Amino acid sequence: APGLTRALRDAEPEYVLVDGTLAECDRVGDGRADYSGKHRRHGVNLQVITGPDGKLVWISRALPGRTHDLTAARTHRIVKTCVRLRIPALADLAYTGAGGTVAVPIRRPPRKELSVGQRSLNRAHAQLRYPVERGVATVKRWRIFQHARCSPNWLTSAAKAVLTLELQR
Repeated sequence: APGLTRALRDAEPEYVLVDGTLAECDRVGDGRADYSGKHRRHGVNLQVITGPDGKLVWISRALPGRTHDLTAARTHRIVKTCVRLRIPALADLAYTGAGGTVAVPIRRPPRKELSVGQRSLNRAHAQLRYPVERGVATVKRWRIFQHARCSPNWLTSAAKAVLTLELQR
């Protein structure tokens, strides 16, 4: 499976779409680290990068399930790589504060509403970003990521294998 820099150079996308997902696992390595409070399940965090058409470009190695998407993106150096290669990235609100070339929607202030212009900007952002969900669905379609009955440590190898097979399609 190619590394992040090579995958982005080979794909030559106009921009990339970034999202994180939880791959469920019933075996617990470190019980607390692999538990995702958001999903209330054990598993691993995978970062998925797709092109504008939703085709997979890269899948990260597995991190513990409790890892936040922004922390995972920084750990895998996604933000720095996109800045270095001058590739804009669109992400959801979980990546707020990433900086660089990562664009996120505008967050609604507490007890206030967004203006009409801000809502239309968020709508345009969502229309550009929806294909990443197709990329995540492609990853989740593989049975190993639906509910793995193996060690969470093994899911990194599975992610590399899935990426290699999907890139050859």
